[in-house]
Amino acid sequence: MLRRIEPYVTFGYPSKSLITKLVYKRGFVKINKQRVPINDNAMIEDNLGKFGLKCVEDLIHEIATCGPHFKEANNFIWTFKLKSPTKGFVHKRQSYINGGDWGNREDKIAALIKRMI
Repeated sequence: MLRRIEPYVTFGYPSKSLITKLVYKRGFVKINKQRVPINDNAMIEDNLGKFGLKCVEDLIHEIATCGPHFKEANNFIWTFKLKSPTKGFVHKRQSYINGGDWGNREDKIAALIKRMI
């Protein structure tokens, strides 16, 4: 499935510090099918406390390490809405390997995400 959408998306492996920045700056959660900003640890403990996740740092750790309750933590977080990158894209029609933008960036996804936060 990833091969079919590869010319339309860019992806990679984010670091824990990048996930932390994303959650703190652009983090929203799903509560009663509504998009709610993360204000305090109580909302995380109320919804994910039964899985041992008590605070934002526990949530970030679970997502970064793909822990045993990754599925529940990932479903609890709303999709991140990012801006267009500062200074735009380089070549939208070429893959990252060929100097473009789409495809697998591996560990270099952090540079693009930092421009989009």
